[in-house]
Amino acid sequence: MKKFISTFLAVCALAGLSAVRAIDAGEARAVIGANITADQKAAVYAAFGKEPGSVTELTVTNDEERKYLDGLVDASIIGTKSISSVYLEVLEEGKGLDVSVTNISWCTKEMYMNALVTAGIDNAKLIVTSPIAGISGTAALTGVYKAYEDMTGQPLDEIAKIAGTQELVVTADLADQIGSYDAVTIVNELKKVLAETVNMTDDELKAEIKRIAAENGISVTDGQVDQLLALCRSLEKLDPDQLKAKVESLQNTIKKLAAAQTTLQQIGQSIKGFFESVGKFFAKLFS
Repeated sequence: MKKFISTFLAVCALAGLSAVRAIDAGEARAVIGANITADQKAAVYAAFGKEPGSVTELTVTNDEERKYLDGLVDASIIGTKSISSVYLEVLEEGKGLDVSVTNISWCTKEMYMNALVTAGIDNAKLIVTSPIAGISGTAALTGVYKAYEDMTGQPLDEIAKIAGTQELVVTADLADQIGSYDAVTIVNELKKVLAETVNMTDDELKAEIKRIAAENGISVTDGQVDQLLALCRSLEKLDPDQLKAKVESLQNTIKKLAAAQTTLQQIGQSIKGFFESVGKFFAKLFS
C-alpha cells in the first residue's frame, strides 16, 4: 500500500494534482448497496463483523454500476437494483489481499482478487456479501473503487478501473462455460505475457491464447478467444511488468492458502480417524 501511495504521489506531483491522502493500516469503509432494506443492512453488517456506525459508510447505486458495466455484461446480470455490499480495510504493507465472498453467485473471491490487482489495489481485506443469496455481485467492484477513492481522496486510474471491471466480467463469463479455475488460470497466464502480446497482431495473439489454453489443458472456442483478445488489449494499456509481478505474487498467496486448507483437511481427517479407531477399540472391548 505504501509503495502504491508513494508512486501515486509522484504521479500527482508531475501532473500538478493535489496530493493523495496517506492511508493508515486499519482504515476502512463499508459500501452498501442502495436498494437494501434496514433489516438487510443489519445482516450485511453482521457479515462484515461490524456494528453499524463503527465504520465510515458509503452507498453504491445501480447507475454507478452501469458506468463500468454497460456494454460489458448482459443487462439481466446487472439488474436494476444495487444489492451487493463490500467492506474494505487497509492492511499493512506486505500483507497482500484477504478476500471473502458470501451469497454471491457470479464472481468468486479469486476473480475479485485478480480484478483488485489489475485496478492497483493490494494489501487490503475485502468482504463481499449480499443479504440475498444468488446475487451476481456486480455492484461489489464498483463499491471497492468508491471505498478506495474515498480513503485516498483521489481517483484510481480510470483505465485500470475499466480493465479491472472488464477482467472480472470476462473471467466470470468464462467461468460459466469452462469452470472458475480454468477461467482464472488462463487470464492470469495471459497477464504474465502482456509485454510480448502488445507487439503481436490480433491473429498472433489469438494463436498465443490458444497455445496457453492448450498448455494448461483448457479447451476454448473461437468466441472465448475473441473475449480474451479484447481483454488483453485493455490490459496492455497498463504497466505489464508491474502487473506480471503482482499476478505472480497473488498466485503464490493463493497456492499457500490452498496448501494450508489441504493441511487442515488432512489434520481433520487424521483426528476423525483417531477417534473412530478409539471408538472401535472400546466397542470390541465391551462387546
